[in-house]
Amino acid sequence: MPYSEQTVQSVRPWSDKTFSFTLSRPPDFAFENGEFVTIGLKREGKLLARAYSIVSTADRDHLEFLSIHVPDGPLTSELARIRPGDSVWVNSKTTGTLTLNHVLPGRVVYMLATGTGLAPFISLIRDPTLYARFEQAVLVHSVRTVAELAYRDEIEALDQPQLHYVPTVTREAFPTPERGADLFRSGELSRRLGLPAPDPEQDRVMICGNPAMTRELTRHLKDAGWTLTNHRGVGNFTTEVAFVVHHE
Repeated sequence: MPYSEQTVQSVRPWSDKTFSFTLSRPPDFAFENGEFVTIGLKREGKLLARAYSIVSTADRDHLEFLSIHVPDGPLTSELARIRPGDSVWVNSKTTGTLTLNHVLPGRVVYMLATGTGLAPFISLIRDPTLYARFEQAVLVHSVRTVAELAYRDEIEALDQPQLHYVPTVTREAFPTPERGADLFRSGELSRRLGLPAPDPEQDRVMICGNPAMTRELTRHLKDAGWTLTNHRGVGNFTTEVAFVVHHE
């Protein structure tokens, strides 16, 4: 059976729209940092499941997820009510295009996220391999309200000089009110960080979040001569197309 029943260990609300939770991990559950898995709830004998990126790293004994709460969403409205001891069903198969094997090693890796698209990047910045493969790592997290800056304290507390964290908030007063995609495209992001302009020969980009933002940045990068990782080979940028299902 591809799904196993796992137990909720903790739930952490971030804002009225976002929360994270941890589950027990099946003993034989294997994944690469940055991948996603389908998880769900059983209601009236039916499994309601969606794809979720795994926040926790592969070396931990639990699984951690970050979710949006859509009030009338068939799954997230139910998930928002889970408490420790409840059951969540987890698929045994993981997949995804935001692993370190989906981009070539290089100088700077830019991880551009909106909303709960942050999830796979939390897994990656917790992984020492990221800092072995890249000289610098830039994590941009764009949200509408300050409360939605999930994991902000943990990220800012990481003792990792190679990591540059750039939170941006678009609907409330905040030092960085711009959209992360705009900062990247204009070159302002690298300028502010004192980094060289992004170069497809040396730098890498990973994108996860709002489908419109993903399309916009994909078009921008392709027009600028970047190559998307696909079945033909590993390129210098990668996006998570499965993210669209996080919003239900």
